[in-house]
Amino acid sequence: MKRIAVVPGSFDPVTHGHLDVIERAAKLFDEVRVLVMHNPSKKALFSAADRATLLREAIDAEGFPGDFVIDVFTDGLLADYCTRVGAQVLVKGVRSQVDLSYETPMAYFNRNLAGVETVFVVSDPAHALISSTLVREVYSLGGDISPYVPAVVIAHLKGQL
Repeated sequence: MKRIAVVPGSFDPVTHGHLDVIERAAKLFDEVRVLVMHNPSKKALFSAADRATLLREAIDAEGFPGDFVIDVFTDGLLADYCTRVGAQVLVKGVRSQVDLSYETPMAYFNRNLAGVETVFVVSDPAHALISSTLVREVYSLGGDISPYVPAVVIAHLKGQL
């Protein structure tokens, strides 16, 4: 049986921390589905389609091993998506105890709704303080975000200016 994992997130923008979690998931599972989701509580920098494109370009540029599917899912339950694609596992990166506290109830719900287990991947210390929210804020105020995001994100932003 093919071991399929889903790495969900808003990825707005994709960061080096996201890529670290995706790469590590690829070492554990036969197929990794990176799922761009909509977070209604956040004002998006990029459209969902652009985020999916940037993820594909960033993953390809890094040369990660494994079978990757980049997908967009903006309406419905994550558990339903997992059932539809045959995924047994969700992979979530956690940077701190705060992330773990936020993610744990969702892990229970996903297991109860669809039998999908959640695997928590502890952030590499080099990426533990990076968040897309902070990256968007620094960018909006004119700061340099190049240490936190892949080059494709910078190139895309320069094209938007």
